[in-house]
Amino acid sequence: MTDATGSSWQRLGQKLETALLNPIRAFRPRYLPLLMVYFAYGALGIVTIAESFWIKSALTLSASELAALSVWLTLPWTIKMVFGELVDAVPVFGSQRRAYVLIGGALVALGLLTLAGAAGGWLTFATPPDLYRIGSFLSVVGVVLQDVTADAMSTEVVDRENPDGTPRAPKDINRDLGMVQVLGRLSLSLGMVAVAGLAGFLASVFSYETVFLCGLVIPLISISGALLIDINTAETRPVDWRILGGGIAFGSAVFVLAITGVPYSQEVVFLVSMAVVSAMLWRVVSDLDPETKEKIFYAALIIFVFRATPLVGQGYTWFTIDVLGFDEAFQGTLNQIGALLALLGTWVFSDAITGRPIPVVLFWLTIAATVLTLPSLALTLGISQWTEATFGFGARTIAIIDTAASSPFLQLSMIPLLTLCAIYAPEKRRATWFALMGSLMNLALVAGALQTKYLNTIFVVDRGSYENLPLILGTVMAIGLIAPLTAILLFGYHLNGGNRRPPVRQD
Repeated sequence: MTDATGSSWQRLGQKLETALLNPIRAFRPRYLPLLMVYFAYGALGIVTIAESFWIKSALTLSASELAALSVWLTLPWTIKMVFGELVDAVPVFGSQRRAYVLIGGALVALGLLTLAGAAGGWLTFATPPDLYRIGSFLSVVGVVLQDVTADAMSTEVVDRENPDGTPRAPKDINRDLGMVQVLGRLSLSLGMVAVAGLAGFLASVFSYETVFLCGLVIPLISISGALLIDINTAETRPVDWRILGGGIAFGSAVFVLAITGVPYSQEVVFLVSMAVVSAMLWRVVSDLDPETKEKIFYAALIIFVFRATPLVGQGYTWFTIDVLGFDEAFQGTLNQIGALLALLGTWVFSDAITGRPIPVVLFWLTIAATVLTLPSLALTLGISQWTEATFGFGARTIAIIDTAASSPFLQLSMIPLLTLCAIYAPEKRRATWFALMGSLMNLALVAGALQTKYLNTIFVVDRGSYENLPLILGTVMAIGLIAPLTAILLFGYHLNGGNRRPPVRQD
């Protein structure tokens, strides 16, 4: 081995060691409460397999109806500014952090009890589909409230001063803020890893009712962190009623539209949401300099387009159950592999991602996501029959390889957004700022969910009828590739001093 080759391997080893050890070195005990909230969020996956099989076997909701429901369930994330304003300015029994974590945990527990009652038949005040809607909504609101609180804490736990009282360098502060976001993603991924295989085991052995009741242990995790450690903030300010009042009025209007079934209500809500959130964001960033505003605008625009791509919908899950024969235990195995590799991928690559421009990161994630969707498309076209006859391996092997390859990229796209939010979070408005940016990015998910609904309406997929599934998958792949790359090429140069060079890896 030449000296040059030896030096290259040594440098590679040093980079890998740095990537692995940096998150550990970055951890501080005061980060623990917010990391426990993120962990609990990921660990809610303990009920997802049971939920999927219960929906397929016991409920009558179609794929397009489930896609439409996902739009409504995403909307609480789009009014995070209401929760953010409460967390920032309205103490509950003197608490601005702990109380909201406790309330959120109670709502998640109530949602799980509602699902258990629906599955077990001991809640009868509504039909099982409506109980599913109610339970899911309660859980989502609880998770959103805890998430907003944890987001606010993620900017407060980083020291702005050295031990001697002198100000820390902005570069060091920004670095720590980015690493806190990395630790948050790692904690969420660790929660997913902890329950992924267990979710499949529980769903295959116990009744769906029992699985939902087992899930009650998850909100206790976030609640215990809030009880054990002081997480309250010293920052206080008066309520901004233009944000809180406007958000409450908007949320009320959304609720009325949801229960009255007004035609195109979801589209109306999406457009109004965009206008409301954009106006509130403009108010919050009004004190920033023009250059910073421009960077935030174009970065948010690119991330928005990246996240606003459609999904396939529940039809693919039903296809894997009915046609490919994936049972609860194997779904749990896939989830376990995916969650573990997502954790490792986030751990290894997150340090490098925090130091690279947003367009560069999203460019390569877009390419990777498109390529790694090809095995799923191939499965819907029946390739597993050919591979089994020719090479001796079938759908399960392809699914495992696909999951192993794609999982590391799932959490990485959130790190640039969260780092951007943390760096520019204004003092005394940290929760509101995070909530508004989160609302904007979750509106992108609403846009994607609406597209999912449209696709499932145009290309109908039902239980046992999967002829249109390849068309949906192909369309999803095309949109997921073309839309983000177009946004990156059109707007990415604004984040690089007006330089129109194409995004390339920067070391």
